[in-house]
Amino acid sequence: MNGYQNAPFHDTHSKVLGYLLWIFGFTGAHRFYYGKPVTGTIWFFTLGLLGIGWLIDLFLIPSMDAQADLRFRSGRIDYNLAWLLLTFLGIFGVHRFYQGKWLSGLIYLLTGGLFFLGVLYDFWTLNDQISVKNAGN
Repeated sequence: MNGYQNAPFHDTHSKVLGYLLWIFGFTGAHRFYYGKPVTGTIWFFTLGLLGIGWLIDLFLIPSMDAQADLRFRSGRIDYNLAWLLLTFLGIFGVHRFYQGKWLSGLIYLLTGGLFFLGVLYDFWTLNDQISVKNAGN
C-alpha cells in the first residue's frame, strides 16, 4: 500500500501550464515540471526523441499531471509560479527568492544562475524543494 491512498487530493500542478511548457517540449520543460527529470534530460538532448516523444506527450500530459498532484505536497509555495519563475527568470534566481532562499537567490543573481549549472540543478529538483518547504509550513 502506498501512502497516497489516504492523502487528501491537492492540485499542485496545472494542465494548462503543462501544455504551455509542452509547446517547448522538445527541450523537456514539461517533463521537468511534472517531476520527471531523467526523461526531461533525455528529451532535452534528443529534441523530444526527435519529435516523436514530444508528440506522444500531448496525450500523456493529463496522466503526468495527475501523478504530480499525488506525488507533491501543496502549501504556501505555488508550484506553477515557481516553475514559471525558474523557466523564464532562473538565471536571476527569482524562483529562489520566491521560496525564501535569499542567499542562494542573490548568488544566482550575481553569477547567472551559478553559471547556469544551478538552474539545471533546479530543473531536476524544484518540485522536491517546494515539497520540503511546503511540508515545513
